[in-house]
Amino acid sequence: MSETDSPEGEPSAKQQPAQPKSKKRFKWRPWVRAIHRDIGYFAVGLTVIYALSGLAVNHIADWDPNFTQIEQRHEIGPIETQDEEAIGKIVAEKLKLDEKPNDVYRVTDDELEIALPSGRTLQLNQKTGSILEQGQKPRFFLRLANWLHLNRGKKAWSYIADGYAVFLLYLAISGLFMIPGRKGLVGRGAVIALLGALVPVLYVTLSGGP
Repeated sequence: MSETDSPEGEPSAKQQPAQPKSKKRFKWRPWVRAIHRDIGYFAVGLTVIYALSGLAVNHIADWDPNFTQIEQRHEIGPIETQDEEAIGKIVAEKLKLDEKPNDVYRVTDDELEIALPSGRTLQLNQKTGSILEQGQKPRFFLRLANWLHLNRGKKAWSYIADGYAVFLLYLAISGLFMIPGRKGLVGRGAVIALLGALVPVLYVTLSGGP
């Protein structure tokens, strides 16, 4: 028996022909998941702005989503002078205002109204020194979010908003294909996606539509 022959008479491993290398299949799901993840991270800030603003504007009939109404009372004591400009300066000093009155005008002998640049008004009883402050102040963060959401900024924001919409479309569509098998699009994923799509369809149908 020669060294190159196996005991059964078959060629040894050295003599066996080389097997052709199998072609590696491109694994696309990891790429879909990676891009989905990174776009999700990138879109967090815009999602917070649009989600909070959407909730706020959606209930605009119940509240002012941009401003908080102010109504406060102050007591500064009687003011003797009849000079309206001087009265405005005294009030600003007593209340430690960071803005100078726009206008001071007399409503009655004892009542004056002081207008401030911020839009607030001070109704002063000169005899008692009682002041009723009325006006509004911007809601923290929400006014800015609403300003962006309603596209009241420069035209450049339209491109940013369009880009964000494209990102959302990718997140929605790529999410359908991230998980293979029965938990993915061919199984429970399809059922859940269908239920989500039925929400606007059923609402429009049941509410009578536009």
